[in-house]
Amino acid sequence: MTLVIQSQCIDVKDGICTTSCPVDCIYEGERMYYIHPTECIECGMCESICPVDAIRYDDEMEPEEAVFAQINADAFRDESGEIDEPGGWSKKDPQRKDPPQLAAFARRVPQDT
Repeated sequence: MTLVIQSQCIDVKDGICTTSCPVDCIYEGERMYYIHPTECIECGMCESICPVDAIRYDDEMEPEEAVFAQINADAFRDESGEIDEPGGWSKKDPQRKDPPQLAAFARRVPQDT
């Protein structure tokens, strides 16, 4: 099982999940956050704290969200197609480039609070 960030995070990027991760395996992208598929220890802390309910184990995902397992993995692919191992996220790190398939999802307009 792998934890995956799904569509609910797109253009929301609350980021509280990054503070709960004990191994810093959640990385910031341009439009959403991504969980590194091999750095994650599957503790579930991020899933329990996500305010938009965007994080699921891959075997618990709804069919329409299943593409996000691939999107999360693709956020870490290098030019050769291999998953790179950045070694833990820091707020000082630059944003990761979103995988091309994320462009198919409409942009969300921020809601007034």
